[in-house]
Amino acid sequence: MDKILFWSPRILTIIFILFLALFAFDVFEGEQSLIKKLGGFLIHLLPNFVLILLLMVAWKHEWIGTIAFTLAGIAYIIMFWGRFPVATYLIISGPLFLIAILFWLNWKNRKKLLYKNEVNIPTGE
Repeated sequence: MDKILFWSPRILTIIFILFLALFAFDVFEGEQSLIKKLGGFLIHLLPNFVLILLLMVAWKHEWIGTIAFTLAGIAYIIMFWGRFPVATYLIISGPLFLIAILFWLNWKNRKKLLYKNEVNIPTGE
C-alpha cells in the first residue's frame, strides 16, 4: 500500500499530462502551413512542459508538489472562469487538486514511507 501511495501522484501526473497533450492535436485541423501548425502545437503544449517541470521538482520535494499543483488548479479556474461549463473546470482542475492531495499525503507520511523502504530492502520483503 505504501508503494502505491508513493507512486500514485507521480503516475497520475504523467497520465494527466498525456491527457492534456491530446487537446494540442486540434491544431492540425485547418488549412495552415505545416510550420504554423507545428508552432501552434508547441504553444498548446506549453502547459504540459510546465507540468513536467513541476513534476520533476515534486518528485523529490512533495511539499512543493502540494503547493504547485494546488496553485495550478486555482490558476486554471481563475484564468478561464466563465468561458466553459463547470464540468470543464472539474475535468482540468480536479485532477490537479487530487495530485496536490496525494503529494501532501506523501509529504506527511514521508518518514514512514522511507523507514519502511529501508527496513524492507535488507529482508527482501
